[in-house]
Amino acid sequence: MFSSVCSLCPVKLMSSLNARSDSSQTLRPENLENFFSKEQQHRYAAALMQRGGITRRRAEYFVRLWAYLQLKQQAEAGSPLSVLTQLSPLEKAIACTHREAAELFYTHKERGSNRAAGMMIDRFVSLGLLEKWFDGQSLCLQIRNMPELQIAPPQVTAPIALVVDAFNPRTDAVPTANLIARSYAELIQSNRSLKDPLAASHKIVRVLRSWAQQYPQGMRVLRRQDNRNPVAISVLYPVAAESESLFFQPFNKGVYLTADVEVDPFQAAAPGDPHCSAIYVRAWTIDIPYLSREAIALMLEDSQQTLRVMRQDFPNICDMYSAFIHPAYEELKLKLGFQEVSHDKQRSYAWVYLAIDHFLELDMPQIAKQLNFGRSK
Repeated sequence: MFSSVCSLCPVKLMSSLNARSDSSQTLRPENLENFFSKEQQHRYAAALMQRGGITRRRAEYFVRLWAYLQLKQQAEAGSPLSVLTQLSPLEKAIACTHREAAELFYTHKERGSNRAAGMMIDRFVSLGLLEKWFDGQSLCLQIRNMPELQIAPPQVTAPIALVVDAFNPRTDAVPTANLIARSYAELIQSNRSLKDPLAASHKIVRVLRSWAQQYPQGMRVLRRQDNRNPVAISVLYPVAAESESLFFQPFNKGVYLTADVEVDPFQAAAPGDPHCSAIYVRAWTIDIPYLSREAIALMLEDSQQTLRVMRQDFPNICDMYSAFIHPAYEELKLKLGFQEVSHDKQRSYAWVYLAIDHFLELDMPQIAKQLNFGRSK
């Protein structure tokens, strides 16, 4: 459990480095580089981007915040400030105002507001990077445990074999629901009644099992070969003709899986429906520890094969729609050739389209090799 009390000690402490001038002996957001170099910041930002879902700008801001909180922890423990060689988990929550965060994020740039810094902190919370609460006097921040960001010499480990398989509603619904909730955390955060990821996961479990009853052939997983646990899921959903108009309306009109509504705005087409021409990619996500170019290629090739099978039930399908929620897949969207159909002016999400014929022609291993975010194992 995270500490429920954050320390409120002042941050002015003398550095243990005799070579530094008086102006650099005081920890302030704008002189963070005196204690944590730009080179180190770039290393951690690059590692954080590999985690998926993080843009370069957000990664840089988060790394600066982490380093600042770690230095404040040193100061509040009464230790002389020393240059950081690595970032470590915090022992407790640390007080940090929106003003401090703004000075951290926007140093040497056109100044951002305290409100903008607060919104960035909220974004880190929704992405699962940070915990925050107000203890009655101060905003308290705690970095969530992220072992993958403990930069250390690489260790040689045997690769984990992954295999594609059909979705099993009895055994796969709970773990894949949790995976979807983590992947779409930012969207969940924006919905008033589903801000708790656990509540979202419970709904997603029910929905996945319902979809499996409607048309199981479109639901696939990537699972570990050793323990059979699913680490990725894709849901290709045949859409009834009367629901296709939703793709040409604002995005929020069609949100269901992560929204506080019980009625699905999209109606599924029945096998054999000659009027069904559209497939909706309702989920397509890989758990971050398994996000590699090889896993991406495996999933994409399986999606191609799944569409070929679905054409036996829906011979006239030709359009594929989706909405790429997780920022990690923005690059993949462009490589595959998806085009924006309609944009939600109130949100940063949009419906995107790709012709199924074009998708089936793509060389997926070659596309995966060109990606920058997918780590090769």
